[in-house]
Amino acid sequence: MKNVILVGMPGCGKSTCGVLVAKILCKDFTDTDLLLQNNEKMPLQDIINIKGNDYFALAEEKAICNSNFENMVLATGGSVVYSQNSMEHLKKNALIIYLEISFETMIKRIENIESRGIVLKSGETLEDMYMSRIPLYEKYADVKIDCNNGDIEKTVSQIVSCIK
Repeated sequence: MKNVILVGMPGCGKSTCGVLVAKILCKDFTDTDLLLQNNEKMPLQDIINIKGNDYFALAEEKAICNSNFENMVLATGGSVVYSQNSMEHLKKNALIIYLEISFETMIKRIENIESRGIVLKSGETLEDMYMSRIPLYEKYADVKIDCNNGDIEKTVSQIVSCIK
């Protein structure tokens, strides 16, 4: 059974939609952000603030590459696409779905930028981060779904349709 991997910007609905898709498809659900937090025993933002972006990236890659996902829906952290190793590991037995949103939609949906655990390189703005990730999401995605309308049920239905 193939896994379903949801990738996309912070606020695109990966975790929210992932749980619902897993229920419909009778698959398990995992959020890789939670996997990372459990491994590190601290919130994402603390990992970034205390240990730095490079450590965060390696810890995220380790958490993903050391896991064997089967018959699962995975919501990934937005920065997962920076790791080719992680993406190749995830893609082995999966359909990768890019939940696409505009920069404006992302800004509207993210209220907790300072505490959310968003990886920003030194001097990088949210818009810079947004622009750097788009080509990576598109590179790895098997399917792209426009999620700007905010209709969770419609997005879930589109994801399920891609799988069936």
